[in-house]
Amino acid sequence: MAGALVGGAFLSGFINVVFDRLLTTDTVNLVLGKKLRPDLVERLKTALLGAEALVADAEMKQFGNPLVRKWLDSLRDAVYCADDLLDSVLIKAKTGKKVRSSWSISFFKDRHREMVDRMEEVVTRIEHLGNQKDSLGLGKIPTGSSSWRTPSSSLVKGNVYGREDDKKALVQMLNDNNKDQLSVIAIVGIGGVGKTTLAQSVYNNEEEFMKGFDLKAWVCVSENFDVAETTKNVIKEISPGTKDLEHFNSLHHTLKEKLLNKKFFIVLDDVWSDDGDKWSNFMTPFQYGKKGSIVLLTTRGENVALAVQNCRPYFLGGLSEHYCWSVFADNASFPQSNGSAELEVIGREIVKKCSGLPLAAETLGRLLRTKHDVQEWKDILTSNIWEFSVEKSKIIPALLISYFYLPAHLKRCFVYCSLFPKDYNFKKDGLILLWMAEDLLPPSKGRKSLEEVGCECFDELTSRLFFTKIHYHGDYFVMHDLLHDLAIFLAGDFYCNSEELGEEEISNQTRNLLAEYQIGLGLDHFIWPVLISYLCFLLGIGLVLFSIQFGLQY
Repeated sequence: MAGALVGGAFLSGFINVVFDRLLTTDTVNLVLGKKLRPDLVERLKTALLGAEALVADAEMKQFGNPLVRKWLDSLRDAVYCADDLLDSVLIKAKTGKKVRSSWSISFFKDRHREMVDRMEEVVTRIEHLGNQKDSLGLGKIPTGSSSWRTPSSSLVKGNVYGREDDKKALVQMLNDNNKDQLSVIAIVGIGGVGKTTLAQSVYNNEEEFMKGFDLKAWVCVSENFDVAETTKNVIKEISPGTKDLEHFNSLHHTLKEKLLNKKFFIVLDDVWSDDGDKWSNFMTPFQYGKKGSIVLLTTRGENVALAVQNCRPYFLGGLSEHYCWSVFADNASFPQSNGSAELEVIGREIVKKCSGLPLAAETLGRLLRTKHDVQEWKDILTSNIWEFSVEKSKIIPALLISYFYLPAHLKRCFVYCSLFPKDYNFKKDGLILLWMAEDLLPPSKGRKSLEEVGCECFDELTSRLFFTKIHYHGDYFVMHDLLHDLAIFLAGDFYCNSEELGEEEISNQTRNLLAEYQIGLGLDHFIWPVLISYLCFLLGIGLVLFSIQFGLQY
């Protein structure tokens, strides 16, 4: 059962699953049925609740803080142990009633005392970890909240490299819709790829394309997408002198009047909501503009574009290595203050780690702007970008926010993919079978099969660009290198890929291991060892139950 709760980074969801097991009527009755002391169960509940309240803060502070990182690892290991013990309690509670021999009775009494002692140790351990919150500076914050997002403006920051073709293609796409009453276009791409920069370039294009618009507005949308607040912000942008309006009806009518018979170009930057009803409500006043009006969104989710009626997506890919080097060199002040052939060789290797993300190149370049020593550059080259502090690396929050927005079950599915090597090509059906075998998927509701649930999970991760389809390679998908690195960091020692482990020893916290021979065989072949192991596990449980049923030694 613990395999269903994989993990560390999604620890808040992990704890909730264990806690829910304690709250179900059957479980409580069985656990309290003389299997564990009632006070011990209550202590476990209290300890889990106290720890869960700190997890959201700890998961964000672990970057650049090894003590918090170690605290998280210890906590998830303790919760794993608690879940394993709950499994043992449930098995005994369901099967221990028909023990016949006196030897078996004595044996199970000893096992019962051992189990209670082990649970006592786990509860004490979780309580101790909870008491460390003050020394680590941990506190309760709303789950998923973040202070990392900074508002954007329409001003282009610095030089823009390698986006001329994308700019021309996007302008052409906008021009092709010029005959429509209203065109809605979404720039879709992963965090840090340059969606906002591209939108800024188009917004500030004072050539022929932009001259035909009567109104322009740039609005940075909040995470929760409050329709009234966003409507108010649009009004303030196109008409700064407008007085504050209290009622939504007044906001709607005011925006309609401002846009009536005007050709407008409005950018909604960093959009997250895929609530179709909210979008339908929000977009109502925009239909009164002049033909050729445009609303341009930037978003990291294809599902957001699909939620907006008649919205067309423009998928933004990463920069070439050549242009990534230009971004890096610009921010590293190379060669102005760091000009040497040896540093350039190292710098170009660093740029390869950016995998086409200009924000990553900007982050690493800026870290080295005042560094002139070869060893300092080598340290950045060999370091893990996810071990930097959030203050030093803007690429961490850029990608991590996408992760924090995932539901708990999708976090488990994403981190599971840390087992695969970088640039590994996998098939949708094969990965879904692995998720099923590891019991990572949420329970199916209604008449949906577990395969259908897995398909929904896969499609959701794909729409959020955690997986990218390889169009030239059939039905295969791949993860971006930095997202794969993120999955490895979040998995910690609990997942282990033997190929990437090298000569290091396997940690005693490792719960999932992918062997090198399985990688060589491919994902389709890897499924069978996992399924066979899972079936053997079920068979073993069956034999144990059979032995207990008839009072036999096992």
